[in-house]
Amino acid sequence: MPAPWSVVVPVKRLEAAKTRLVGPSPAEREALALAFAADVVAAALAVPAVGEVLVVTGDPVAGPALAALGARTVADPGGGLDAALRAGAAAAAPGPVAALTADLPAARTADLAAVLAAARARACVLDAEATGTTLLAAPDGALRPSFGPGSAARHVGGGAAPLPAADGLRRDVDTAADLAAAVRLGTGPRTAAAVAALAAHALATPERCGRG
Repeated sequence: MPAPWSVVVPVKRLEAAKTRLVGPSPAEREALALAFAADVVAAALAVPAVGEVLVVTGDPVAGPALAALGARTVADPGGGLDAALRAGAAAAAPGPVAALTADLPAARTADLAAVLAAARARACVLDAEATGTTLLAAPDGALRPSFGPGSAARHVGGGAAPLPAADGLRRDVDTAADLAAAVRLGTGPRTAAAVAALAAHALATPERCGRG
């Protein structure tokens, strides 16, 4: 039987997350960011081939909330996304490792399971625009992340084969338009609840209803 996957999910401090998501208040953005991450972690934990999910974060709210779902938390060392992913990979059990971004609220367990099953060598999933990366898989355990703008070209150029994936695994959320697209695909329950609360608050606050 092959060794189980370790999935590393980096989570920013919530107050610094999703600042391009125009419309929601800072508190609402934090709630959405946590909901996105929780749905991603829950989806990954339910994959039969996944042995552990490691959340790398320095956030005092996100860490305990995601640990309560069953994730193992790793302290964010600082230094950016790649440094966080390297720290998570270093803390993982021996075996295959995958990096998964925390802003994929429409990711589904079955779709993630299919991608990991297909990753027989170094592989990646490109985002909806095919310029970024939402998942990087290293069956040999050598993650070598290079996330950030233009990461798709760097990962593919470094030998990661781009894998076909369901839209939910490619639709990361940075803007209101991205969130609307994720909602159309169908989000996890925590994101759905956060979006519903946001909509209810907007309806109850007339001065916000005119925001585009």
